[in-house]
Amino acid sequence: MKTKIDLTNKYILDACCGPKLFWFDKHHLNVLYIDNRKRQKGYNDYRKNREIQPDLIVDFRNIPFSDKSFKLVVFDPPHIFAKGETFRMVKDYGWLNRDSWKDDIKRGFDECWRVLDDFGVLIFKWNEVSVKKNEVLEVIQKKPLFGHPNRSKIPTHWFCFMKIPNITKKELKDFKNKNEKEE
Repeated sequence: MKTKIDLTNKYILDACCGPKLFWFDKHHLNVLYIDNRKRQKGYNDYRKNREIQPDLIVDFRNIPFSDKSFKLVVFDPPHIFAKGETFRMVKDYGWLNRDSWKDDIKRGFDECWRVLDDFGVLIFKWNEVSVKKNEVLEVIQKKPLFGHPNRSKIPTHWFCFMKIPNITKKELKDFKNKNEKEE
């Protein structure tokens, strides 16, 4: 069953918003922030003002929106093997189950892809603390257009995907004409 929520002006989905650490505007009007948990200020002893306040509590493996609902999807899933919130990074980012992580990440990526509109962009952020980028890319079975490695103590990678449908030249021409009229 799909959730009934007013998506008017919500063109962007953050599927695992956590504390929204990479957002410049943590309350952007065009973003729908979802996460599977909510935490009040003070949950992280090291960052007392940090909070996790999604618009909706949603499991990224089962996103309750219609196909092609968003123009941009940001997917920054948990990337650390752990059992429960036992240390600082896990409190902020959540944790991966060692036994089910491949299925969890694949299902989550597939859900993000499903709710992404044709010609939409999916930004995927991955940190190699527990799983190498090549292994996670093999799991999601999609090839990124490009990406950016951030070399620090623990490398974080940003990948960009675009949902380019298999369409005919006529359909592409019609799509372009429609978009030109809307502008």
